[in-house]
Amino acid sequence: MSALAQRIIEAIRINGPMPVSLYMLMCLHDPRDGYYATRPGFNHDFTTAPETSQVFGELLGLWAAHEWMRLGSPEKFWLVELGPGRGVMMADLLRAADSVKGFTAAAQIALVEASPALRLQQADALSRHQIRHFDELASVPPGPAIIIANEFLDCFAIRQFVRDGNGWRERQVGLDAAGDLAFGVGPPADLPADVIPVGNHVEVAPALETLITSLASRFRQHPGRALFIDYGPDDRSPDETLRSYKAGEQVHPLGEPGLADLTADVDFPRLRRICESEGLAVHGPTQQRYFLTHLGAKQRTEALIRANPQRADEIRRAVEKLVSPDQMGTRFKCIAMTPHGVEPPPGF
Repeated sequence: MSALAQRIIEAIRINGPMPVSLYMLMCLHDPRDGYYATRPGFNHDFTTAPETSQVFGELLGLWAAHEWMRLGSPEKFWLVELGPGRGVMMADLLRAADSVKGFTAAAQIALVEASPALRLQQADALSRHQIRHFDELASVPPGPAIIIANEFLDCFAIRQFVRDGNGWRERQVGLDAAGDLAFGVGPPADLPADVIPVGNHVEVAPALETLITSLASRFRQHPGRALFIDYGPDDRSPDETLRSYKAGEQVHPLGEPGLADLTADVDFPRLRRICESEGLAVHGPTQQRYFLTHLGAKQRTEALIRANPQRADEIRRAVEKLVSPDQMGTRFKCIAMTPHGVEPPPGF
């Protein structure tokens, strides 16, 4: 049993069952025994798109440079990545965007990262650049901004609700007869007003509204663009999608608190509604395969192969994973936010 599991069990014994959202927060962000505090290398628990192929980050670099020019090529702007992981995507992005004159000189790199261990890895991966770390988007200083996030929203803690007759109850984490962690349901609870459930289960990420409120506030004062890439349905709210991964294998979400990653699908319809209620123009969501293809994934792949013919099969397989409908191509969605009155960004 992990150290965090013991602490969670003791907390439940004293205080009673806790909502899934609190359990998820403790598992991921506990400063002593949480996943991001104890497993900075992730031990290959999962592989993200930037680590699958450099083409992913390079295309986002050209996307960012294009939008910087649309902003009027400001002399200084904030290039913000939310949840930068090991810094791979930002490194690839900057390498590609350096081909656009003035972009890297103008970019003030802001990495929004809570994990001290990951901050060290990011500093190492981006040692050729000046970077600044922040705990949240709201802390990034004022100014024009291009904000990018890949697999950031899926880590938001979720509340899970279960329909009981004509009402709803919130799912909780408690103890079974043997004293082990187990799922249960609490007393009747009201769904947040902006949630539109389909079926008898629904998941809600409360932090989604906080993030978009901060983003909209920034864009009301300064020009900017935001791009989020993540997984989840684009036609309904997620129902029961809480999952846990360790060493590349799916494990039970209650099995190893603090030693395995926890993730849940993103509610893209709710994300869009929140953005529109905050006065943002929303572009997408669109499937990742269409987005990357429109940005030139095929052309960049062929250029890489010409430069590295001995790695042709490896390069093709990696990019195919990003765009194939059977792999990441349809499950992952891309969505962008801008102020009203601007042209849709590339890929949309």
